[in-house]
Amino acid sequence: MKRTIITVVGKDTVGIIARVCTYLAENGINILDISQTIVQGYFNMMMIVDTEKMSRSFGDMSDELAVLGREIGVVISCQKEEIFDMMHRI
Repeated sequence: MKRTIITVVGKDTVGIIARVCTYLAENGINILDISQTIVQGYFNMMMIVDTEKMSRSFGDMSDELAVLGREIGVVISCQKEEIFDMMHRI
């Protein structure tokens, strides 16, 4: 399994989750875990996804999600799990 951490942050609007999840489904990316909160109108979502069967390279996925984020007014970031873990070690 190739796990990736996806974060989505920005002003809350209708359809953020739908647009991100549609992109993931269309590219063979499975959502393993998801957490989302809205605090005073600000949307924050963290997803752990399995990219093993995706139809894109990691770089393409990351770039395309960044573009999607700009289209819907949020910032979408992707990190491979092993890099995320190394950055957040104590």
